[in-house]
Amino acid sequence: MGLTPDYYFDELYSNDIDLERVKENIRLAGMPEISVAPGYGRLLTFLVATSKAQNVLEIGALGGYSGICLARGLSAEGKLLSLELREDYAEFAKENVIAAGMESHVDYLVGDASASLERLASEGKRFDFFFIDADKENYPHYLDACIRLSNKGAIIAADNTLLRGRTIDDNKQGPSVLAMREFNQRIAQDSRLMGVHLPAYDGLALARVKD
Repeated sequence: MGLTPDYYFDELYSNDIDLERVKENIRLAGMPEISVAPGYGRLLTFLVATSKAQNVLEIGALGGYSGICLARGLSAEGKLLSLELREDYAEFAKENVIAAGMESHVDYLVGDASASLERLASEGKRFDFFFIDADKENYPHYLDACIRLSNKGAIIAADNTLLRGRTIDDNKQGPSVLAMREFNQRIAQDSRLMGVHLPAYDGLALARVKD
């Protein structure tokens, strides 16, 4: 059996010591091995850098893999705020971010993401770039919150839009699948957004908040 396109392109890049460390630490800790795919991690770095985002918001920290990718695209003054439900995951992610030399760029806010998003809105916070990779049933809600918290022209990225094929399987009608279908449709049709879907790995949605 030949290489998949995803694997072929991943093999072109040098081994990333910091990100490999994160994956190994996640495995050893018995945490879910669901970090963003390597190619999409590189894409996040690329998008943050090319958009010149100064304030980035991540919904779902897990082990810090995506946080490192996002932070790498920031300028010296740029900041990433990562929302994480579990304090132990946030501390674990922070340790990995420190090991990667990104600690000056990243802060964590622990607790229910919906409550944290409401708090940020009440404080008048605004962001240039968002990455959603958390509980799938809340993706439509997180999309609304990101739009509310966005500066003009902000970019929203969201992982796992295919849910390992369940999104496109008509026999699957669970709450996460239904929420993701709604989310995907809104990325394509919401008049406030310019959206695009990438079908590689487990799917990635990208949208730009219109001026």
